[in-house]
Order: sequence, then C-alpha cells, then structure tokens
Amino acid sequence: MPTDKLILSGQIVDVINRRIFPGHIEVKNGKIQTVIEDADVPSQFILPGLIDAHIHVESSMLIPSEFASIAVVHGTVAAVSDPHEIANVLGIAGVKFMIENGKKVPFKFFFGAPSCVPATGFETSGTSLGPNAVAEMLDWKEVYYLSEMMNFPGVLFHDPDVMAKLEAAQKRNMVIDGHAPGLTGEDARKYAQAGISTDHECFTLEEGREKASYGMKILIREGSAARNFDTLIPLIKECPDQIMFCSDDKHPDELIKSHINCLVSKAVNAGYDVLDTVSACTVNPVRHYGLPVGLLQPGDDADLIVVDSLANMNVLQTYIKGVKVAENGQSLLSKIDEKPINRFEATKVTSTDIVVAAQGSHINVIEALDGQIVTKRKTMKVSVQNGKIVSDPIRDVLKMVVLNRYFPAPPSVGFVNGFGMKRGAIASTVAHDSHNIIALGTDDAAICEAINHLIDAKGGIVAVDDNNHLLLSLPVAGLMSLENGFEVARKYELLDAMVKQMGCSLSAPFMTLSFMALLVIPELKLSDKGLFDGNKFAFVSLFDNKDK
Repeated sequence: MPTDKLILSGQIVDVINRRIFPGHIEVKNGKIQTVIEDADVPSQFILPGLIDAHIHVESSMLIPSEFASIAVVHGTVAAVSDPHEIANVLGIAGVKFMIENGKKVPFKFFFGAPSCVPATGFETSGTSLGPNAVAEMLDWKEVYYLSEMMNFPGVLFHDPDVMAKLEAAQKRNMVIDGHAPGLTGEDARKYAQAGISTDHECFTLEEGREKASYGMKILIREGSAARNFDTLIPLIKECPDQIMFCSDDKHPDELIKSHINCLVSKAVNAGYDVLDTVSACTVNPVRHYGLPVGLLQPGDDADLIVVDSLANMNVLQTYIKGVKVAENGQSLLSKIDEKPINRFEATKVTSTDIVVAAQGSHINVIEALDGQIVTKRKTMKVSVQNGKIVSDPIRDVLKMVVLNRYFPAPPSVGFVNGFGMKRGAIASTVAHDSHNIIALGTDDAAICEAINHLIDAKGGIVAVDDNNHLLLSLPVAGLMSLENGFEVARKYELLDAMVKQMGCSLSAPFMTLSFMALLVIPELKLSDKGLFDGNKFAFVSLFDNKDK
C-alpha cells in the first residue's frame, strides 16, 4: 500500500452529496484524506471508479487478472462477477480458480455463488451444484451474493432445490440476482417476492418498468451480443436509484475499445442527468451489494478515475486504493502466469454423424437476432439432397450442431437462420450455459472440420473457410486464454473479420453463436440433447409438416 501523499485536482463529481465542484482530493495510505474546494483547478473531472454490476468474466475469453488489465484502462475498478460459466464446466474448482486468480491483481472482484449449475436438466454440463454446494460457497468471504436465478419456473413452482438455494442466501442476508427475460404480470411479481432483487434481462421498456414497480433493480446491459441500453435508458429518469449498468458478456475485441465508461458517455450525450448516470455505476451497486468500493468521500478507499470530460469519458488515470493502475490508455498491471484447468472428453465427428434424413417438407428453424440473445422460432421448407436435409446458404438456413464435450455421445443437429454465411463453418466451446461444442456452417465437411479442430485444441473458437482455418485456443475450461489480453483481442478480431468475409452479417458472430444453446432464453435453442422450446420449457421435434 502506498504511503506517499497523492493530490488530484479537477472538477469533482460528488455522487453522494449530488454536486460537481472544483477542488483537490488528497490521498494517503490508499485512503481519501480530504476533499477541498478550490476554483483554480484543471478542467478534467474526477469520479468514483466505475463498477460493472453484472459480468461473466469468462465471456471476455480472459482470466480475471487479464480482464482487469484491460478494464482499468476504461476506468472500471470493480466487477460484480458471476462465475457461472466456469462452474458449469468445473464446478467449485472453477469458481476457486476465478477467485484466486482475481486476488493476484489490485482490481476489486466481487464473486457470486452460481445458483443454476446446470441451468436446466435438458443439457449435459460438467457438474451439478446442489443446495449444499451453494451454501458452502455463500460462506466464503470472497462471495457477496447468490448469482442469477435463471430457473424462474423453479421459483414460481417452488422447486425444492431452488427454494433451498434462495433460503440459504436469505439466511445469510445476501443479495439474490435475477434472470427472467420476458417475465411479466403476476409471475414477475411472484418472482420478485421470492427475494430476487435484480434483473439484467429486460428487453422492453414496459418489462423494465413493471419489474422496477415490484422493487427490483434493473440492470441496463450493453454487451457484445445483447444490447438493451437504448431501450431501457429512459428508466434512469423514472427510477434512478433502481438502475445499474452492466455488460453481462463482453468479448475481448470490444473490451479493448470501451467498457462501462461508454454507457456513461452515451447517457450524458443523450441528455440524462449526469449525477444519476454516474450513480448507476458507482453508488447504486455499492449500496445494493454492500461493496467496499470508494465513492470519493473522506475515509473511503481511493478508488477513482480522472477523465477528460463527462461527455467523452476518455479515462486519463485510474486508481484503486490509491495505486495508479492505468494511465492514458495503458494498463499498469503486470501479467499473471497461470496453469490451465479443463475438462474435455469429446470424440471427433465425421459427416455421417451429422446427417439428417428428410422426414417432412418443413422444419423448425432457430432465427438468430443481431444484438439479442433471444431467438425466434420459424418454420421453413427443407432443402434436400439425396434424401438428406442440407444447409441452404442462399436462403440463409445453416445446419447447426451441438456436441457433448464431457463424454462421447452422438451430436445433436438443428438449423439456424440469421447468420448469413455463404461458405465455411464456425465453432466454439463458449456455448452458454453448459459449454458443449457448438458449430454451424454451409456444408457438413466444414462443420466437422471446425468441430475436430476444437477437439484437438481441447477448447477454443475457430473459423474454417476452404482449406484455411483460424483458431483461438482457450485452454482454461475451454472458455479462457492464458495469453495477454490485448493479444487475445487481436486474434479474436482476426477471427471476427474472417467470419464476416465468409458472409456473416451479424455484428458479433461468435457471441451470438454462444447463445444458440442457451435454453433458459426464449424462444428456440439447441442443446446436446435436442431442439428446445424455451417458452414451453420442453423439447420439440425438428420437423413441422404443416402445409405452407
């Protein structure tokens, strides 16, 4: 901890007393000593450090220490982090990995105890965390809350395991995060009454308003695939104390460009109140989760940032406990070396394994939506060759495969619309929530090649185009790289560009792909066990033979 005195000067954004004034902040031993008003200061602004109120660090494809190294450049000093993704692969051991690696940098990680592992019983995950395991994690000093309760049917119908997990958190006076996309009316009220206090899945303004009326905190999300800022930001005028900002899932190419600072800039430039906006990513998460993050008050940890203006939010300096961790776009955090941990037992596939015999004239097709993790269900006419249903790039109907990564099993096959690829295939072991192998493409040979590259690498993302392929290896649980974060971002950008050259029209192809197996999000998804209707919460047939 530094002992030298530090004095910072500028326009001080005091979110607690709701005023902005010129002055100096004196820091000693990592704490704010005094805040003094003085008209003679630079035009720069001093704010509390920014907090991402809900993120799965794993989705950055970076281990926590490397995520922190990039996030601090954008003024983020803390993250409410749900290690749900690695928990689905490696259980408690995965959660411990995240916590221990996060401790090795001065960034403030606040982890939750994953509540839904597996998220459903309709897919194969690496493990299962029951009420006893959840209660054990809630007792760890590094755990601050019960992570998103995405099994909202279990809440509504009083599933014994779900209720035991909720009771374990309530017994410890811990916050319970929510996850209930599209849930409204009496069901939404019951969900909130069960003690669930947040939701980051609202995708209409009306849904956000209704859940806020039940006392829930609404997290406005701007991730790499799901972007709800423009839809939900009016809520900051209506219920400013109930709003927080989050990214949820952020791929590395976007993380190197901006983080929560971008949401502040967007809100300010759209005319929303500056203090309400800054509070959404400072005061509100601190108060809701009880986080030990400084808010520019005497005695607080010196967790603060210096920016050029509130409109631009270009971060000049970032401090955590008085330690400068970033300056002028450069991270000052050291790289942490780790050994990979993983679980990967998939067997290679051939084109014969993913053949679908034509059994009717129409099939149920997943419609992917750009910028959303929800999908639509479409019924489309099949394209048949030699009695087999094949991809039809002209009509943008591509074969999709999900393969169990945890033990040898036959692949599950469906079809998807909305990716727009004209050739080749892509595949990933980042496939929420169970992180089996997911792939799609314009022909069976390319799909199998992509899957088999990932099996050889024991995890990653890959694009295959003719005889060429690009691979980003993810040796930590098939989710995260051990490389420098900026290098991972560079490789990811190359992959993203390659997929778009193959014709993909989506803004974030791999992020969107990762959600095509997310069964708890409506409307139609594919698990390693089959095609799944998220509205009915049941498997459905691939074939729909109604006359069209």
